[in-house]
Amino acid sequence: MAAENGEEKLIAVARHIAKTLGHNESMADDILQIFSNFDGRFSREKFVDKLTTAGQEEDLRALDHTIKSLQRQVSHYVAAEHSIWSDSADSSAFLDCLDELISTVRELSGSIYAGAYLSSAEDLLQQAMFRLEEEFRLLMERGGESFELPRSYKNGNGVLTENNSNNLLYDDSDEDDHDDSDSEIPVAQPISNYDVIIDAFPSGIVNDLHEMAKRMVVSGYRKECLHVYGSCRREFLEESMSRLGLGKLSNEEVQRIQWNELEVEIDKWIKAANVSLRILFPSERRLCDRVFYGFGSVNDSSFMEVCRGTVVQILNFADAVAIGSRSPERLFMVLDLFETMKDLMPEFEYNFSDQYCLVLRNDALGLWKRLREAIRGIFMELENLIRRDPAKAPVPHGGLHPITRYVMNYLRAACRSRESLELVFEESVSVVPSKDSTSSSLSAEMEWIIELLESNLEVKAKIYGDTALCSVFLMNNGRYIVQKVKDCELGSLLGDDWIRKHTAKIKQYISSYQRSTWNKLLGVLRADCSPVGANVGGESMSMKDRIRAFNSQFEEIYKSQSRWIIFDEQLRNELRISLSNLVLPAYRNFIARFQNTPDVGRHADRFIKYNLEDIDTRINELFQGGNGSAGGRK
Repeated sequence: MAAENGEEKLIAVARHIAKTLGHNESMADDILQIFSNFDGRFSREKFVDKLTTAGQEEDLRALDHTIKSLQRQVSHYVAAEHSIWSDSADSSAFLDCLDELISTVRELSGSIYAGAYLSSAEDLLQQAMFRLEEEFRLLMERGGESFELPRSYKNGNGVLTENNSNNLLYDDSDEDDHDDSDSEIPVAQPISNYDVIIDAFPSGIVNDLHEMAKRMVVSGYRKECLHVYGSCRREFLEESMSRLGLGKLSNEEVQRIQWNELEVEIDKWIKAANVSLRILFPSERRLCDRVFYGFGSVNDSSFMEVCRGTVVQILNFADAVAIGSRSPERLFMVLDLFETMKDLMPEFEYNFSDQYCLVLRNDALGLWKRLREAIRGIFMELENLIRRDPAKAPVPHGGLHPITRYVMNYLRAACRSRESLELVFEESVSVVPSKDSTSSSLSAEMEWIIELLESNLEVKAKIYGDTALCSVFLMNNGRYIVQKVKDCELGSLLGDDWIRKHTAKIKQYISSYQRSTWNKLLGVLRADCSPVGANVGGESMSMKDRIRAFNSQFEEIYKSQSRWIIFDEQLRNELRISLSNLVLPAYRNFIARFQNTPDVGRHADRFIKYNLEDIDTRINELFQGGNGSAGGRK
């Protein structure tokens, strides 16, 4: 009997040594096998018998005690009617309970005889995780309430502060005056700078969320944790977009927006895009990194899921504008979108730098390129508009044609965005040119459009039928083109050579005008020239006939050309001076010869209808668009 007791004690000691040295049941079995090989009294059969009788019963009693203790604790917290995280002591005790439960489940998972205890522990863990998920949700939804700031600084999911500035993204200051409008979301006021930090929760709550998320992730409830986190933060971003005035509009809805309303919507979009990329998304990234710190790529995937909907909302609106009408009037709206995207592309690269967000970066880049193609398409439509502009009734009195005014003012306004247009017309948009770079592609486009305009104007000029009036029309429109090019970005883009070349064309129009009108008149005054059809019986016109012809032609010129228009005052004065210098000396010489003609003599004044002052006065009354009457001196 004593021998049996001694053997039992020896086996018990060996089993204890094996359990102490072994980290799990399998290792303990290996150690016991070594003992059995060393001494037959330590046979495996004896160990198994003792284990199933004494050791197992002892372990199972301990497990039963642990499981029952955990059941009591978990049941207490699961049944609690108040938020566990409303009391720091409760939340700390609950986390400790979870740690013990998680550890127990992990140990039982490696046990060869855990059986029903593992199932019970896993059920408890599921109950605890359900409650933890609910606590996580409550803390996400109510966390911002712990901030003791004025109501105007807060919203349901977070608080906004701005460094060294009183400009707030969310201005709810007048909410107290509208107690019945709790469901309305106030619209954000303009923000002057983006040196803004949004802390959705105080640091203590962020730490609590991190600890809760850590338990859920290690327990296999990562999906549930990310779902709660993502839904709460997406709701915050959706509310932010509403406050910024950006609605969820389909492509069809955007296409149906009236012109003036679309400009307003684009202004809202620009504000929303800037605030999102420069403030909201960086703040969400910061929060994700803190809540899911140390969880591998969980923070990256969670951030992408939180921001994806808002990014899609931002890109979809701009895309709907990009694929819309190519009407030239839409250029400046599309340019606003293009320039905003150009400025925000570094923000897209920064905010969405990980592999999970690659699709968002690519979508943004794709939109930017589509906006670029839309702008190029608008310029092509402008070219077609110029080509198709019909040569119908001529502009009265050779004045400025509406298409000239439209196209040149259009190009002048467009070149205020020269840097962006240079980028648009470059073959590649991957590199943004420096401010002092030149773009032959853009200058070639501008030259081509003006060339199309000039060709169209030349066709329109032929409608007049009068060579002189045709020249005045081209003179007017050519002068307007050159003046609009000078002293603006368009001039520096096209260059001085272009300006000199087109200034020379205006001089050619002036020369053509003078030849077709005044050279014929001056021919009457020359002593050695007889107008066609002026010979009578093969003899040249007499001096009396000459002055009568001059008076008649001058009256006709004055009558018609005083109604003609030269809109540019400087050009009008230059042309009048040139005509005076051309006509007055010839007329003075003729009058002197006429007065010395033998058969005229002292009766010369009866034939001289205009003196020099009369001629000069009437020349200075030309091109004013009035109704001229030569009158003359009797």
